[in-house]
Amino acid sequence: MVPKPGSRALGIAASDATDRSQLCGAVVRADRVVDDLVFATCTVGGSDATVACCELWDRLDRPDVQWLLVAGIAPAWFNLVDLTAVADHADRPVVAVSFEASDGLVEPLREQFEGETLARRLDLYSRLPPRTRVPVDDDAVFLRAVGIDTDAAAAVVRAFTPEGSGRPEPLRVARLAARAGRQQFLDPPEKTED
Repeated sequence: MVPKPGSRALGIAASDATDRSQLCGAVVRADRVVDDLVFATCTVGGSDATVACCELWDRLDRPDVQWLLVAGIAPAWFNLVDLTAVADHADRPVVAVSFEASDGLVEPLREQFEGETLARRLDLYSRLPPRTRVPVDDDAVFLRAVGIDTDAAAAVVRAFTPEGSGRPEPLRVARLAARAGRQQFLDPPEKTED
């Protein structure tokens, strides 16, 4: 199914500060019109990214959004997103999009965590759908899809990606807004005395 120009996707991206990560959800139409923005935070190195994504969805309250696009699966320093939980909560297909080839997160997780914390992360990581390389224009992205098959997920990503940009517009807008939100609220500039 190729999205129509008025079809909407929610892009979710993060920008990390020291202890918190600013998440932004950007509703963008396939014709590139930005419809809405919503914000949440999660803990850097924590395990609350999935809850934060669900909170974004709930606060947004936009039944016209058809797909959720998530920038990667591990924002906020390995704070893994349970894509199935987000898809179940939103009752919408979820597609995690990443932009670089990777050997996976098993070894990096083992290097950074231990004990029960590591076991929980490895369990969640093992339940994620496989990562598939998908050509988009002259570039490629890597997708993990829940609630939608890979071919349909690829069609959605392509429909929301402007030619030559390599990044779906909902994720590009969400990343810019998350960065601005982080700079404003999580690491504001120090005040100087006059």
